[in-house]
Amino acid sequence: MSDKNDEAVRLLNGAYALSSPADNRSYYRDFARHYDSSFAATLGYVYPDAVARALLACQRPDGVILDVGCGTGLVGVELRKAQADLLIDGVDISPEMLAVAAQKDLYHSLYEADLTADVAVLRNGYAALISAGTFTHGHLGPEPIAGLISCCCSGAQAVIGVNAVHHEAHGFAPFMDELEANGRITSPEYDEVMIYDGSDQDHTGDTALIMRFAII
Repeated sequence: MSDKNDEAVRLLNGAYALSSPADNRSYYRDFARHYDSSFAATLGYVYPDAVARALLACQRPDGVILDVGCGTGLVGVELRKAQADLLIDGVDISPEMLAVAAQKDLYHSLYEADLTADVAVLRNGYAALISAGTFTHGHLGPEPIAGLISCCCSGAQAVIGVNAVHHEAHGFAPFMDELEANGRITSPEYDEVMIYDGSDQDHTGDTALIMRFAII
């Protein structure tokens, strides 16, 4: 493995080991400036493309899309490649990651927020939710989904990627079942996708479950 790959894996393992919102802010403060080059490009991070394609395979959102945990804007890049006129907002806990995203001129609005605490900073009436890389080890469990869907209009589409191991370990399935039983979402459909393209052998088999559902 090259020194560049070693560094990328070290950054990934560090991100997976985070345990609190404060840890996330601190970690991404330094990670933000080289996230795209030292991590995403080196490890062949294809996950944002898979999630963007999953949303665009649904009916085109008639309104603003919220990119949850938008980071440096990798999902926004993929969405705009396919549909240049999409309106996208982004939310992330890291101001440094948001600053990188802002430089790409992808987003209508960008919000800094700890999604485990309060989503009041976000607008209401989103037409779609999308997320890649945020519901994973060291980051978010399923609980913030309840608040996020409250920011959406009835009929909004949601395409949320969850690391497959994290999905099982943190009880995403029963949490989503409860949201469905309470009449808040339609029954989720699941697609398993690769997170990386195989550039790094240690993470070749890492997968995510893309949860697709509508908000009622």
